[in-house]
Amino acid sequence: MKKLLVQFIKFGVVGVTNTIVFLTIYYVLLHFNVHYLAANLAAFALSVINAFFLSSKFVFKDSETPAPLRLAKVYAAYGFTFLLSTGTLFIMVDLLGISQFIAPLLNMFITVPTNFLVNKLWAFR
Repeated sequence: MKKLLVQFIKFGVVGVTNTIVFLTIYYVLLHFNVHYLAANLAAFALSVINAFFLSSKFVFKDSETPAPLRLAKVYAAYGFTFLLSTGTLFIMVDLLGISQFIAPLLNMFITVPTNFLVNKLWAFR
């Protein structure tokens, strides 16, 4: 249990770093009037690469699976939460009227634990 907790904390630290990367890309694109869903897609695509490298190095030390396969699995894992996040982002912004600047922050309460579980149990297993 302690090992899992330490791993989750490391995942959280990597997640904070990755969140900064994601939000920086997202907000810069919004600043240039890119639609929020397109900004979400671009930020996702770039931040997953960051998440893969940091998670591989500091959180999930899977040396048996070749890196290209791990990267593909990470994209699939994050792809699942990307779809979930995009759906909830659309609901929050277009249906509930939540600011496109605030909605991605709220989404993290859903995507971070989901990402950890999918990565832990499948992508880096």
